[in-house]
Amino acid sequence: MAPRPPAARTPDSVLRQYWTLTKPRVVALIVFTAAIGMFLAVPGLPPLRESVLGFLGIWLAASSAAAINQLLDSRIDAKMARTSWRPLVSGTLTSRQALAFALVLAALSMTVLVLWVNLLTAVLTFLSLIGYAVVYTVFLKRATPQNIVIGGIAGAAPPALGWAAVTGELHHHALLLVLIIFVWTPPHFWALAIFRRDDYARAMVPMLPVTHGVEYTRWQILLYTVLLVIVTVLPWATGMSGLFYLGGALVLGAVFLWYAWKLLDPPDEFYAMRVFNYSIVYLMALFAFLLVDHWLLPLLQPAAGLEFVPAG
Repeated sequence: MAPRPPAARTPDSVLRQYWTLTKPRVVALIVFTAAIGMFLAVPGLPPLRESVLGFLGIWLAASSAAAINQLLDSRIDAKMARTSWRPLVSGTLTSRQALAFALVLAALSMTVLVLWVNLLTAVLTFLSLIGYAVVYTVFLKRATPQNIVIGGIAGAAPPALGWAAVTGELHHHALLLVLIIFVWTPPHFWALAIFRRDDYARAMVPMLPVTHGVEYTRWQILLYTVLLVIVTVLPWATGMSGLFYLGGALVLGAVFLWYAWKLLDPPDEFYAMRVFNYSIVYLMALFAFLLVDHWLLPLLQPAAGLEFVPAG
């Protein structure tokens, strides 16, 4: 379907196109993990000012990175069915508009973080923005089938950004959260890449299913899922969280392993997307278990007459 002519567009429709440019669903998961990092960083409620402004700054930076990604990837997006509707491909926004929008978001993000949060969070957030929007999009994505592994560190940073926003430091527990997302990213994204492998082949993007085949990628997903289950035990093993989290992590991990094992001989072509969709639910639920274990249970236990001993 051809895009509507500019004269037919309403201010509301233009705003929706800018909103789409920020990849709101992807950014929602990013800021969710950042918010959990804020809550895990302190014993009770995180400080309101740093939390709100830190959340805002991280959201603006993630949205800017998403817009830059779409700007730099517009030629690739035009060749892929799942991205052919994006604003820059359909012509509803111009490259100049997208660049100006992304730069404004980035400038606002850095202003908020530097002036009203702390310099450490601003620096880490800026490095994450550059890592995803430039290093991954421009270089890694086109250079190696391990692109999502190497570039995954930028997408894994949000919990550490949230932690730093409310404490001003980079704690080793925050790095555990980063490690979890870093190991989660390959099985999450490769499941999508299996389903969309024809798109990536047509766009000449060397994703693992394109360069090494689907069967090899399925085994890699299984191996990374095993590693993920092991890594998710570390918050309990290091005293960061308790048995409630451990139980939830093991149940969620067992289901993920079942999905990954079944993917080796899937019942249909769409099964890879079911693995992809579960991986999103998995990460959100895992971080929710961390939050409940760390914060809600200690609040409820005194009311039940139980003594709470903080982890670590």
